[in-house]
Amino acid sequence: MTDEANLAGTESVSSDGADAADATDSSSNVPADEMARMGEDIVGALKTVYDPEIPADLYELGLIYKIVIDDDRTVNIEMTLTSPNCPSAAELPGQIENAVKSVSGVQGAKVAIVWEPAWDPSRMSDEARTVLNMW
Repeated sequence: MTDEANLAGTESVSSDGADAADATDSSSNVPADEMARMGEDIVGALKTVYDPEIPADLYELGLIYKIVIDDDRTVNIEMTLTSPNCPSAAELPGQIENAVKSVSGVQGAKVAIVWEPAWDPSRMSDEARTVLNMW
């Protein structure tokens, strides 16, 4: 996957689940080690949310485009769906929001559905490809 989900101002988390603590920015009021822990825990929480029709989590499917942790510890997430006609479109954002809110230190979560760039199977991680046998 080429796009990255970003933990703005402190870290970047690649959409294939790579390192959650790649970069730091001293402008954040949240200590770097706390931001790194929160970033890793947020990714872990995102990996608990599964598409009910696909046996893979939304993070590994490449549906999470951006993760931003604000100084007030509110997490803003941009995600997409596999299709605008997804039958789970009404419930998946709420599940993502609840999973992220469960992370220690997170004060709130907001989820926005975006359609650009359009999702396609190339965004899936190797883990999702293995589960779905899509090589």
